[in-house]
Amino acid sequence: MLSPIDWALIESWKERGVPLHVVLRAIEHAFDSHEAKKRKRSVKTLLYCQEEVEAQYAEWLETRVGGHEASAAERAEPADSVSPFSRAAVLAHLLRSRERLAELAEQRLPSDDLTEALTRAVNLLADIREDYETSAQPDTRKLEDSLSGLDRLLDDAIRTTISPADLESAEQAVESQVQPYKRQMEKSAYQQTRDNLLRRRLREHFDLPRLSLFYL
Repeated sequence: MLSPIDWALIESWKERGVPLHVVLRAIEHAFDSHEAKKRKRSVKTLLYCQEEVEAQYAEWLETRVGGHEASAAERAEPADSVSPFSRAAVLAHLLRSRERLAELAEQRLPSDDLTEALTRAVNLLADIREDYETSAQPDTRKLEDSLSGLDRLLDDAIRTTISPADLESAEQAVESQVQPYKRQMEKSAYQQTRDNLLRRRLREHFDLPRLSLFYL
């Protein structure tokens, strides 16, 4: 539950123009760091994420410097030379993904948790794509963080939307697929592989594309 201080913090971010997708990416990163440290205490306030939000926002502002003044030719390729993807390829992937999610959202009647998640993802993808297109120094690592966050949003919505029977059927199919390799794998690797396969099967059930640049 958000406290009055948390709401005030959110309002301050909104008034300063901090993009929503930057805030969400920062929150995801803050919680990932918390979980990696295996702390016993849980996070009880949004203030825990404030430092990371400020850091991400500062970095985002740096990428905007000269972004709108850059010519079309200069924006044709990413400024980050280590990126394996051209700017055009990334923009095309973001556009295709957004159009597909919008199409799926319109097809879903009546509205449910997945429809709401699809609509949120469509709106966020529009902002993310605009940022990447106009940035003087696009950062594909941060872009991937944002896309992974949207993928998790959709995966969580799928879990609350799919029928118990379909979920059980998917789990049984995945279990039979990985069971022969269980003795050859460490427990953590086995569980991770099982979870990944289940996620993929559930995505296929709803015909949802993966947003990660890994699938570009």
